[in-house]
Amino acid sequence: PHPEPGRGGRGLTARRSGGAGGKGGAAGAGDRAAARAPSSTANLGPGYDVFGLALGAFHDTVEIESVPGGRDGRVTMAEPGRGMPAAAERNTAGLTVKRMAGAFGSGGGELCVRVEKGVPAGYGMGSSAASAAAAAVAFDRLFRLGLEPAELVRFAGDGEAASAGAPHYDNVAASILGRFVIVKSARPLEVVRTATPPALHVAVAIPDMAVPRSKTAVSRGAVPRRVPLGGCTANLAAAAMLVEAMMRGDADAVGRAASCDAIVEPAREHMIPGYRGVKAAALDAGASGAAISGAGPSVVAFAASATERDAVGRAMREGFAAAGVASRIVKCKPCDGARAVKLPKGRAR
Repeated sequence: PHPEPGRGGRGLTARRSGGAGGKGGAAGAGDRAAARAPSSTANLGPGYDVFGLALGAFHDTVEIESVPGGRDGRVTMAEPGRGMPAAAERNTAGLTVKRMAGAFGSGGGELCVRVEKGVPAGYGMGSSAASAAAAAVAFDRLFRLGLEPAELVRFAGDGEAASAGAPHYDNVAASILGRFVIVKSARPLEVVRTATPPALHVAVAIPDMAVPRSKTAVSRGAVPRRVPLGGCTANLAAAAMLVEAMMRGDADAVGRAASCDAIVEPAREHMIPGYRGVKAAALDAGASGAAISGAGPSVVAFAASATERDAVGRAMREGFAAAGVASRIVKCKPCDGARAVKLPKGRAR
């Protein structure tokens, strides 16, 4: 497998127009569209804010409806779930739709956004990114814009600021494009997608622990602003090896490289009870590598077979238990990205 620059590998310049009809077709009152986006894990050890991997563990679905008689340009949230912001500008899906409506128009009416959460929030599985990614793809489908993947990543990243406080493109890129992504966030935003090794299996240990509402900010605050040259060199080497392993299709080598983080993991591991023991247990059970999933507290481990993955999952659960923390294990594989889905007929707003 090789990089696929055609799926977002160029620099990004978002198109701007006075209305949705400037590029695609305007939606009519009562028109609806929906999209489904997967969970993801970011960083993969040495790739802080650069690497993302789509995981078929969980999915979010976002539906957008053009409301008859609504106020032009207004975006509202329908039936926000427990703990989900009701104001569109504070919801990652809602803010994504607002940003896209501001750029392309809203078809002359109000847009109502409904989110069906499947990705657990606050556990390093790209929950806010999945909602933003699904919203971007659903908006693109509703107005038939035909946007490039990198443009969708840009809008979804802007929308994720509702949760993270600032755009972060690694998770949203993985959720939109699928598989393994490499992101250069500095303008112009550039995203490259590669295939993933067919034998790459993933076990995610999700600890049963309270996470603060500002968990991402707290986790990012733990990352040192200055690091020794040796740490930079070690992470650069591991990141390069991980990319090469993905392209070569070597599942074992992917895991080994993902285990090598000399900068971020040492600064964050104290935030996850028993992390060292959990990682050691995973490696002893046959994992080729393990790392903190995104900002945590979930731990992701890699294996080259389903049998090894199952053993690794059991070992991670025991590792957390030894630290007095219950956990659940999710077994999954890398997956494709967000896509439009069919809607049930006749559902009222």
